[in-house]
Amino acid sequence: MNDNEVTLSNDRAWHSAITLADGEHIWLRGYEVTDLMTHATFAEVVLLLHQGELPSPGVQKLMNALLIASAECRVDARSALAARAAASGNRRGLEAAIAAGVLAIGDAHGGAGAPCLEMIAHAVARVQRESIPLEQAAAQIITEAKTAGQRLPGLGLRAQTTDPRVATLFRLAAEARVAGDGIAFMRALERQAREHIAYLPINLDGAIAAILYDLGFAPAFAKALYIIAHVAGLSAHVLEEYAREQPLRIKIPVEYDGPKPRAVPRS
Repeated sequence: MNDNEVTLSNDRAWHSAITLADGEHIWLRGYEVTDLMTHATFAEVVLLLHQGELPSPGVQKLMNALLIASAECRVDARSALAARAAASGNRRGLEAAIAAGVLAIGDAHGGAGAPCLEMIAHAVARVQRESIPLEQAAAQIITEAKTAGQRLPGLGLRAQTTDPRVATLFRLAAEARVAGDGIAFMRALERQAREHIAYLPINLDGAIAAILYDLGFAPAFAKALYIIAHVAGLSAHVLEEYAREQPLRIKIPVEYDGPKPRAVPRS
């Protein structure tokens, strides 16, 4: 093999800065995995994997809270329903049932954090570009959403008047000294919505998006974080389905409203 062939082979190699292993060691972002197992938390490793560095104690505590808040998975949530339905008919496919729950996560369930983070980034860029206050940028976005007939991601709750997780997350962000324009904008948006539309409290998606913006994450990570944490809740639902319920016990009432029985036309 000549030098040109070696260069060609290297050019075709996959490149990753995440992990490295040899016969005796495994490193994550340069840290020995056994050291991380002994001295780090899972929340720290999530940040290490995605940002390349271990966080401060305050940010580690904040990330841990984000994971716990997102792990909650009510039995009537779309992802939990999908996971349980799959588990009801597949008693040995744990991975398939959990995957069914993950596949049910989307724009309407668990996916609002990403567009909310995009909205925050757009608003802060407008503030900087036009030299206007966050409050004014929030009012403009409210007006634009009303004109377009669009919902505001990160605001509004289905059943509650407030989500207790939001205040706790914002408090931890302040204690970690990372609360910035993301959180400030979402609070301004909540105030402007109350004034121009209705009382639409910040929900968990909005809180997560605001904090992840202040931590420097791209919008896609908002959904990734939800999936990372949510698998814990989904696995609990699948295992409970296996332990407590009979196979094929999930039956959904269906009312047929199609055509009455009819014959195929004869030619």
